[in-house]
Amino acid sequence: MGQVVAPKSLRSVVAFDPMDERSAGVSGKKVSAVASLIAVASVSSGAQAQQSNLPPVTVDAPVERPRPTASKPSPEQVRARNALRRAAQRQQVQTAPATPSVAADANPYADPTAPYKVDHVQAGGKFPEKLVDTPKSITVLSKEVLEDKNATSLKQAILSTAGVTLGSGEGGNAFGDRFFIRGFDARNDIFIDGVRDAGVSVRENFFTEQVEILRGPGSTVSGRGVAGGAINIVTKQATTGGSFYNMDSTFGTDQTKRVTIDVNQVIDPTLAVRAGGLFQDANVAGRDYVTDNRNGAFVATTWKPTDTIKLTGNYIHTELTGIPDFGVPYYRPSTSSTAGGPFPDFGVNRKNFYGFVNRDFFRTGQDIGTLNAEVQITPDLMLSNKTRASHSTQNYIGTLPEAPSLKNPLTASTLSANPQSRFQATDVFANQTEATYKFNDDAGFKHTLLGGIEYDRERSSIDRYTGLSSEQVTGTPFTGSGAKTDVSVFYPQYTNLAFPIPGGLTGRPTKIAIDTVSGYVMDSANYRDLVILNGGFRYDDYSIKTTGYAANGAFGQQSADFLIPNFNLGLTLKPLPNGSVYVAYATSANPVGAEFDGTSTAYGGLNPTLAGGNTQIFGPEKNKAIELGTKWELFDRHLLLTAALFQTTKENARESQNVSSAAAAAPLGCVYPTGTTGNISCITAGAAYRIRGIDLGIGGNITDKWSVFGGLVLMQSEVTQSLAPSANKTLYPTNVGRPLANIAHESFSLLSKYQLTDTWELGGQAVYRSKIYGGTLLAANQGTSLPSYWRFDAFAEAKIDQHWKLKLFVNNIFDKRYYDALYQSAAPFVLEAPGRAAYVVLSARY
Repeated sequence: MGQVVAPKSLRSVVAFDPMDERSAGVSGKKVSAVASLIAVASVSSGAQAQQSNLPPVTVDAPVERPRPTASKPSPEQVRARNALRRAAQRQQVQTAPATPSVAADANPYADPTAPYKVDHVQAGGKFPEKLVDTPKSITVLSKEVLEDKNATSLKQAILSTAGVTLGSGEGGNAFGDRFFIRGFDARNDIFIDGVRDAGVSVRENFFTEQVEILRGPGSTVSGRGVAGGAINIVTKQATTGGSFYNMDSTFGTDQTKRVTIDVNQVIDPTLAVRAGGLFQDANVAGRDYVTDNRNGAFVATTWKPTDTIKLTGNYIHTELTGIPDFGVPYYRPSTSSTAGGPFPDFGVNRKNFYGFVNRDFFRTGQDIGTLNAEVQITPDLMLSNKTRASHSTQNYIGTLPEAPSLKNPLTASTLSANPQSRFQATDVFANQTEATYKFNDDAGFKHTLLGGIEYDRERSSIDRYTGLSSEQVTGTPFTGSGAKTDVSVFYPQYTNLAFPIPGGLTGRPTKIAIDTVSGYVMDSANYRDLVILNGGFRYDDYSIKTTGYAANGAFGQQSADFLIPNFNLGLTLKPLPNGSVYVAYATSANPVGAEFDGTSTAYGGLNPTLAGGNTQIFGPEKNKAIELGTKWELFDRHLLLTAALFQTTKENARESQNVSSAAAAAPLGCVYPTGTTGNISCITAGAAYRIRGIDLGIGGNITDKWSVFGGLVLMQSEVTQSLAPSANKTLYPTNVGRPLANIAHESFSLLSKYQLTDTWELGGQAVYRSKIYGGTLLAANQGTSLPSYWRFDAFAEAKIDQHWKLKLFVNNIFDKRYYDALYQSAAPFVLEAPGRAAYVVLSARY
């Protein structure tokens, strides 16, 4: 036993016995004080011992007691501990004073002090690092950005974002949310909570938490397609962070009446339910007769019975109805010396409506149900499973203002009012199972490894209404069938023509079935926040089958199967903790029929082949992209700046050309409808395109009172290879060297707001789009275009008290006449954007 020598004067102190009953009540502070006195006295006594002859005193040193070996708690102990913890949380919730529910209603992905700046995307396992350290251009519109843009639909949100352009439906495609990202069609690359929302639809924002625009090829993450990028809609989820009750009421000069409700109720610390509703009755500013009515509801639940298990589910229902707007005619002068353009730019009233209010209608509906389970097997291993079932419909009859017949004077010109109809029902079942494992390797890298298996079953039935002859121009008297050819361009006289909606569908639909089984692995390796490596590989087993009918009633079918591999690689260097520099490479593929709304190969689908027809199936289009970028967090890391140089190429692209006969089509290796004579639309593969550009972005707070969000995208596009001659051979003998059509090569947007006082905020938005060229086969080869434009919006917000606020929006302040999209046709029409409108929004937050 060791001994310690101490001065005699300290015996009373050293004699303290911690096991004595009287000492058991001594507080921690007293024990600490005694220990301090012992230390001080020991030092001082050592000095006194050198100056005196006091006899030494021996004290037994305490013997360290052996500690019991640590053992893993039993399952019963874990359950008991969790039960005690939940009981304590429940007691705390019941006794805590009422506080405002701002925290509970906050976007979980955004910077809480700078809500314009989003730090993470929803797919945390696939993108585990913060956005500043993710080697990919990603633009995220948080719910605060959506609110300050007054964007109530996905279309409104996307069209005020740089780098994204709206496209129009074609004769064999649905009219709906068709977007071009970085110049490539992304109409079927829209996802809801990471699951593909197949089929072109029109999407509301009342259930949306944020919108993520992932730019560049990304089949490793998203599956088929994704040549220019993908859009992921993140839905509102129930939260156990607190209860809240929100309501927004909107009234507008375009007769808009809109109410949304969003309620979250915490049942107990482990269970919460969230529900919301939508009602809207509205016209469209600057357009006669057009209506935009909406209703919907959603419910979401979150249940976390233990610390390691989380179950969530939601159901969304939306229905959009009204009179559709298929735009205004395009003026194409007979001489090339006169520039053409949309007819409103040549004196036509911008409000002119060329449809038939007693016939035209649209009804778009969606029902989406999702269940998600997450199990934390160990602190480093998580398993998740997501199951989705959805049903959506596109149901409309509209009138296309096509093929204006130019007369002198111009005011006497007429056009063809061409009926367009569709009834498309789409059903999707999807299941995603993923495992995320975090570990450290011997080299010092921290890995986030994700592996997943996905199954998607997509079914669609596309029919049209009887009594209509789509894209048929006749000179016979109008009987309700076919196109009416004598409609005045300047003074449409048949708007209120009385005839009934056709009796029903043809009963001969085109049916499309796609089954996809996918496996993927991704890894992100972080070395001390200095170097981050990531990469992934995905294999898609893609199978498509389509059936349909010829004009004579003959039945045909066609199918194709592909095994499609894709991969991505990324390297990120962090010179400082708040910044990164990266280089990334990724691939993707577009198999035939992937767009899922095309009724033939000419429109991106797959032709149902009749007996004796051409059975050739083209291989997938291949996309490759490289991106070099940098990202920085500034102003106390509340502002994110991004910059990227990118190049995307497409190979084995499909295109069409017109030939006179099947014999003329054969040498070209064409796919064409059997039995067609005369002018045959012949589909070939082997074209190639390239887009290069720079992508700049900003989002967050410059000061605690000044918020900004926006971007600038500059692109250069070119057709590098084509088998087809130009559509307009006189102006452009070949497509090679031509830029791509239907995209704005320069686009800019900036949303900014400033908090003047604790009560008032002022803000506004500027949007620029450069000229958009028209054409077919994606090449700008028709000699048509839409002019560039600037648009400006403004808003002011007044906080009445902690629960109520009032907001005034003025969209398109200067009532700018501009256009969203140009139909790809030799007889084009254009979609006109809304005019000036003002809205008052009264919001309650409890």
